[in-house]
This record gives sequence, structure tokens and C-alpha cells, in this order.
Amino acid sequence: MWVSAVLLVMALAGWATPAFAKLTLCNRTSYILYAATAAVSGSQSDTRGWTRIVPGDCQVARNAALTARSYLVYARSSLGHSGPPRAWGGNLRVCVKDTDFVLRGSMPGSVCAGDTFARPFAAVDTQGKPNWTMTFDELPPWPSLIAAQLAGLKRLLIDNGYKISAIDDRPDKQTGAALADFRKRTRLSPAAGNADLFKALEDRARKSAMPTGYTVCNDTGELLLVALAQVAKGKAAAHGWWKIESGACARAITTPLTADAVFLLAQNGHSAPAAGGSEKFCIAAIRFNIRGRGDCVARGFSEGGFARTATRGHSGYVARIDKRGLEPQAGMLK
Repeated sequence: MWVSAVLLVMALAGWATPAFAKLTLCNRTSYILYAATAAVSGSQSDTRGWTRIVPGDCQVARNAALTARSYLVYARSSLGHSGPPRAWGGNLRVCVKDTDFVLRGSMPGSVCAGDTFARPFAAVDTQGKPNWTMTFDELPPWPSLIAAQLAGLKRLLIDNGYKISAIDDRPDKQTGAALADFRKRTRLSPAAGNADLFKALEDRARKSAMPTGYTVCNDTGELLLVALAQVAKGKAAAHGWWKIESGACARAITTPLTADAVFLLAQNGHSAPAAGGSEKFCIAAIRFNIRGRGDCVARGFSEGGFARTATRGHSGYVARIDKRGLEPQAGMLK
């Protein structure tokens, strides 16, 4: 699914599409995107990411003639953007990593191992040509790359706390003043170009938007009910339920993490377990906040098995749950 977007100021020179690119990805959205691609030939596959593409720009994702049987692509929005994360893809599960990576031999639909996890890729129809350019759009679509670039700058200014009246592709005094103030505050050189400006805006936004706390992402394809438990100074407490739609994430703990571990239990809409483990805490059928982890039945509760996720030394943690359960070491933030 494609999403929608933002704006900017002043005269901006657009980036040129590489003339001899093999697989080129263009970003006609107002979001900074990080894209991964997969090339599949027979029983072999080659997946790599992440290619960073700012609004209005094009980047070469694969600098070689397109000879594979098929190509797949997936993109996500930058963590610097406020609001829920956006993703562009399809329904073909491919293993990726949070950091830059190259994975060979992991076929679409295969089980992801170690620190990898699955994302829903879409097929790219290259029409058998050795060179191909595809464009990411959002709804409603921007009329051009330069329009997306202007909208993207406005979105990033909003992400940095500036009051911008609308995310559109029309320059205005409000946006110009915000951009001038940002350049002054960050001591950005007057000679700095679009690439430097976008990087500075994203870096600043990421620092303020970095999701501390505990986030749970649902990749199961169905609604999940999630409960968490913690033990602090020998005292246990369990809380639930958070409803998380398929493909969505919820930040269940919004403050920086201080405990060595957070315990997680997830059930689908039929109360069947989707993720859990051997750590026992009290739960209830309806929304609950239960102190203590013993004598559950005697106190009128039932008992659930929670999975332990190690959070020691980290201010944020992202737990991902797919059809196979809790994905290992999904993601932590220093």
C-alpha cells in the first residue's frame, strides 16, 4: 500500500535519474524511504538493503544487468518521521535485517533465522529488460518528483517540531522561515545542498522520535491481544490487553526501559497463543493490571506463560510477532 505526504520551500534543484542504472528506485512520496530488493533465480536468491531514497530522488539499488528470473522490492519510511510507520510492499515474505545487509540463499517464504525477520515484498515486472526504473508513490500521488521533494521537506520540518500549515508542494513564507531557522540552529552551511539538508533534517528528527519504551509489531495476518509483565525490585506486575491489528505496531511502554527483561504474551482473537514462554504470570479475560505472580487461581485469575525478552542496557525494544511466534532479537535501541 502506498501512503501520503508533505511539502517545502524555495527553489530546489531536483536530483537526476542515473542514466545507465540497472534497477533504479525513485521516491515520489513525501517520506524518506529505506528500500530492500531481492533477485530470485531458480533455487537461489540474493536480498540486500537498505537503499536510502529521499523524496524526489532516485537511487540505484542494483548496479548490474537484470538477468534474474524475478525481482522483489520492499520499502519502509524513516524512523525520523512522526506518526505510524509506513511500508510499501506486497505479500511475498522475504527475510531481512534491521541493519544494512546482503543475504544469499534465503528464498521468499523461507523461515528467517538468527537476527533476520520477514517483510512483505512485492514483485517488480521488469518486462525482461536489463534496465528498469520503478517509482514509489503515495495516495494521493504527487504530480512529479520535484513536488514530492517539496512536500518531503515540509514533512521533515513538521517532524522537527515546526508549525507548517499544510503538507503540499507549494512554497510559502511559513516554510521558508522554518527552513531558515533550522539552517541557523544546526549551523548548516549556506552552500549545503539538498542531500545535506535532508540528512540534517532526518538526523534531528530521529533523535527526538526514536521510540524508547517497548513496542510490539504484529506480522501474523490477524488481530493480536498482547499482555506484558515486569519484575522490579522483586515485585511483579502484569498488564493487558493491547489490541494490535495485523501489520500494525503498538508502543505498550512509552518510557525508557530500566528493567533487565520484559515478559510478553500474545493471543489471537480465539485466545490461541501466538507468542509466549515458560515465565508464569497472572492474567484475566478482560483488561487487567495484576500485581504479584503467585496464587493466580486462588485470586480469581488464570495463569499465562510469557516469553522473556532481554532489555538490559537498552532504552527501547521492538518485539515482532509473526505466524511462527516471537521473532528472535527483533530489535533494540541504545
